[in-house]
Amino acid sequence: MIANLAAQFRAHPIATALELGSVLVCFLLFVGTLVLLSSGAPTGRGEPWLALIGIGAAFVVFWTALVPLYERTM
Repeated sequence: MIANLAAQFRAHPIATALELGSVLVCFLLFVGTLVLLSSGAPTGRGEPWLALIGIGAAFVVFWTALVPLYERTM
């Protein structure tokens, strides 16, 4: 599996980095959501929840807007 991943990275370094980064971001968003849910409902301004939502929104904008623009230039 590692050799296959390394071969894919050599063949398509940008695409592989994007895919691995996406998996990492999704995992961190999931863990962050679980941590915030375990701490209870937000009180006050809820900065941790806003940060989590902001990161998720930036991730969605990245894949729906920036990646297609990058692919057009290739």
